[in-house]
Amino acid sequence: MSKTLIPGIVLVVTIIAMAGARAPQGPAPGKVTPQQFEQWKKDLNNWGRWGKDDEIGTMNLITPAKRKQAAALVKEGFSVSLASDADTVQAIDNPQPYEHQMLALGSDRIGVAFHGIAHTHLDSLAHINYDGVFYNGYKPDPEQVKSANGHAKNSIHNLKNGIFTRGILIDIPRMKGVQYLEPGTPIYVEDLEAWLKKAGLKIQPGDALFVRAGVWARRNQSGPYLRGRSPGGKDAGLDPSVIPWLKKQDIAILASDHPQYVSPSDLPGAVHDFALVSLGIHLMDNCDLEALSEAAAARKRWEFLLTAAPLPIKGGTGSPLNPIATF
Repeated sequence: MSKTLIPGIVLVVTIIAMAGARAPQGPAPGKVTPQQFEQWKKDLNNWGRWGKDDEIGTMNLITPAKRKQAAALVKEGFSVSLASDADTVQAIDNPQPYEHQMLALGSDRIGVAFHGIAHTHLDSLAHINYDGVFYNGYKPDPEQVKSANGHAKNSIHNLKNGIFTRGILIDIPRMKGVQYLEPGTPIYVEDLEAWLKKAGLKIQPGDALFVRAGVWARRNQSGPYLRGRSPGGKDAGLDPSVIPWLKKQDIAILASDHPQYVSPSDLPGAVHDFALVSLGIHLMDNCDLEALSEAAAARKRWEFLLTAAPLPIKGGTGSPLNPIATF
């Protein structure tokens, strides 16, 4: 497998490990304590940065100039989907599969509970809260949310006009010469920066950062397995210690082939939840990055135009999604 990397990329991180092979991890940074994590909520948050009424967080960094820069990345017009197929088969890692029913010869219906570890989707800033408080201090009455059938602020409807920006793939498994990272493997700042240095890349404000851990490569090889925050669940992913680094990068979107965080962890879901609530970063969960990894490696190009259009659900906490990378 080629390890040659190229500068100028939309950041997507790939973590892969050959069957039976373990990527060298090096010394782990200092463990993040619950007390330190709580302090970061105060010191590192983006609340008020774009005004007290802001509902889109770091999406503010995708400016008209940023979109023009992203459009200029298209050189050959080759596109690849970053979504997994709608999975209708129940499994240990897909407890709520897509529902697909043919109603007539030319008509059908679909239904899905899209949050979780199975389906490619976009999380809105109305998805996760700390003690009932969402990004930028939005604190709704739960009964009002239920009666209104949606949130008054921070919903996915704010992204109705779509996403159009520079994407970067960070492919950790490819860097380490493995197919996928073993479940439970943490990704540290040192790993991210090693990829960027080798690729000659620099993250810019408003980028969409994709971190590949090789989840779907492992699943394709070994079958469904228990992942996520469930007892016994394991995922390779970002260690909580990367949070200050993420704050500094000013990315607009964080994406991966799972919900971003390492599991098990003493701070379950830390990066995922902190990104949404404290930093105001929209998340793309469960992207299938295998085709992107191959396409990027074949071209020795790790940046691309990212486009995506969530469903305009008023009050919604997110949306199923089919992100597209175009080279």
